[in-house]
Amino acid sequence: MIDKTVATAAEAVADIPSGASLAVGGFGLCGIPAALIDALHAQGAEDLETVSNNCGVDDWGLGLLLADHRIRRTVSSYVGENKEFARQFLAGELEVVLTPQGTLAEKLRAGGAGIPAFYTSAGVGTQVSDGGLPQKYDAEGGVAQASEPKEVRCFGGRDYVLEESLTPDFALVHAWKGDRHGNLVFHASAMNFNPLCAMAGKITIAEVEELVEPGEIDPAEVHVPGIFVQRVVLAGPGEKRIEKRTVAAAKKPQTAGAGEEK
Repeated sequence: MIDKTVATAAEAVADIPSGASLAVGGFGLCGIPAALIDALHAQGAEDLETVSNNCGVDDWGLGLLLADHRIRRTVSSYVGENKEFARQFLAGELEVVLTPQGTLAEKLRAGGAGIPAFYTSAGVGTQVSDGGLPQKYDAEGGVAQASEPKEVRCFGGRDYVLEESLTPDFALVHAWKGDRHGNLVFHASAMNFNPLCAMAGKITIAEVEELVEPGEIDPAEVHVPGIFVQRVVLAGPGEKRIEKRTVAAAKKPQTAGAGEEK
């Protein structure tokens, strides 16, 4: 079997060219391949197309590439907490293909399974199927580019819209554990989009928190087999950020009244 490990994140992303398409795993800031994104940011590739649930926040994750105008087009289901994302979209600086979240997940899964397209009921009767959904604005706020109508067919008395699958040039994913053959295990919420992106990418690069030897992962626990993965880099646990922290005010301790036990 091939040892797929590379020494550094910089080495892992060194050949990603400008203009490449990237599937990027994670949900919000949970399970994102932060080390690989940082390395790509330092590497300098631009004019990128990203496929991800959202586009990070202003100073973390894909938001770093976005802030430097290195992303030309993104396929996402959620704008999230990224104000720069919204600003660039509305200013006509960024092309955005908003996609229902479940449809986006299936586009990646089907792409990884070799299925070129599929029918789904999500979006039928809306601009998702009928066309006209703004994808890029001009500098004056007018719609410069809108989505095209999609094929709709009836099955069993219900309408479904045809959606094409996604097979990006590269996939960047974050796994809890991986071995040198590329077998990956994801933890908890990091399962969101990471396995799907790993399957869909033509070249999949995985950063792992823990690197183990082949045979140390129980085959029954493998979420993505190594056949889908071309490169593995040990990144360690890294920083765990929270996209939007909400806390409750501390309660004041009660003072015992006269005659009450203290």
